[in-house]
Amino acid sequence: MGQNRSQADRMTSPVRLIVVGAGCRGEIYSSFGSIHPERLKVVGVADPRKFARTKLQQQHNIVDENIFEDWHTMVEREKFADAVAICTPDRLHKEPAVAFAKKGYHVLLEKPMATTAEDCTAIVEACTQSGVMLSVGHVLRYDPVIHNIKELIDAGAIGDVMHIQHLEPVGFWHFAHSFVRGNWRNEEESSFALLAKSCHDIDLIHHWAGARRCLKVTSFGSVSHFGKKDKPAGAGNRCLDCSIEADCPYSARKIYMDRVKQGNTGWPVSVICPNSFPDIESVTEALETGPYGRCVYECDNDVCSNQVVNMEFEGGLTAAFSMVAFTEEICKRKTTIYGSKGELSCDGHEVRVFDFLTQRSTKHSPLSGAPRRFMSMSGHGGADYYLMDAFVSAVANNDPSLIRSGPEETLLSHLLVFEAERSRLEGRVVYCGDLGHR
Repeated sequence: MGQNRSQADRMTSPVRLIVVGAGCRGEIYSSFGSIHPERLKVVGVADPRKFARTKLQQQHNIVDENIFEDWHTMVEREKFADAVAICTPDRLHKEPAVAFAKKGYHVLLEKPMATTAEDCTAIVEACTQSGVMLSVGHVLRYDPVIHNIKELIDAGAIGDVMHIQHLEPVGFWHFAHSFVRGNWRNEEESSFALLAKSCHDIDLIHHWAGARRCLKVTSFGSVSHFGKKDKPAGAGNRCLDCSIEADCPYSARKIYMDRVKQGNTGWPVSVICPNSFPDIESVTEALETGPYGRCVYECDNDVCSNQVVNMEFEGGLTAAFSMVAFTEEICKRKTTIYGSKGELSCDGHEVRVFDFLTQRSTKHSPLSGAPRRFMSMSGHGGADYYLMDAFVSAVANNDPSLIRSGPEETLLSHLLVFEAERSRLEGRVVYCGDLGHR
């Protein structure tokens, strides 16, 4: 896929990209330029953390004059790139997205778009009015296996879609890392869990529903288990000095220290050492003094650890989504879609279609052509690579049709997420009305 598009790209020189936010996502997206230097050149970076921006500068040989602590200074400069990747924390998406769009940069925006419906709408309006492309980081739309689901639905493989069941198993230690100890643990500091973690999934359900509009939605969920009342007797406040740490599956020693001892210094270990390379010494210090060494029962987390969302679309289509923290598998979504002529199921690896007429099953196993080096960095099965492949080609060819996660449909699925959370908070069915005119 990448090779074919590379041959078709019209720009004779690489697309020039600047990165705002040089954390995990910024590093992953920009690594496309290391794999395909003939197609993408990272020419600037803005990040308040010296270690993060210097690391990206060294990876891409960026000149000193294009290194910034503050993106405000960067955007005031005369436009010096074709596109920007905005990978700042969730609550810091809107301002740079709008500013760079108005400056004429095409925008790759990490999901979620923003943390309020109003800010999401403002971003889309800014990009539309400025005539720039917007690609939102709904990377799962680019996953070859998940994309195959949409292709089979559109080809009529199961007839009319009647019901969708979709599960996101977050993973027991992944939830503890990101949503109990980590950056997305507290709604005041980031956003609610359905937006931060599962806007991917609501977007996919909305995508599979096709042109059918969601009419009403209900949602239930809460913080379960990770609270002071659940703390085992004898547990300490930090894992490194806890007498019962060996019996705790959420132990920071197990999640981080054991990994670095085995030579694994990528995610999640890299996250807890944002200002240095992770090794035994720096990880020990992080666990002794930083947020990732805290007992999971002594944190300030308030986001849901399990949540369900039920939706009814036009034409009688219903959908049920579940997000669960307490799972063995990590983010390996499981989907079953029931149609008038067959049943489609996906375990994250392959798609199986059962035909009601022939009573036979057909398996579809799309292969990922993403480079092994890229897949080892990313937790999305090569989908990050394909998102970048599409965005770079869209910019090179001035062809927004190559983007599967563009502004209008992505805005609608985000608005559906906000309505679902409103249902949970207000304890009632929410009638969606016309989300497109919110």
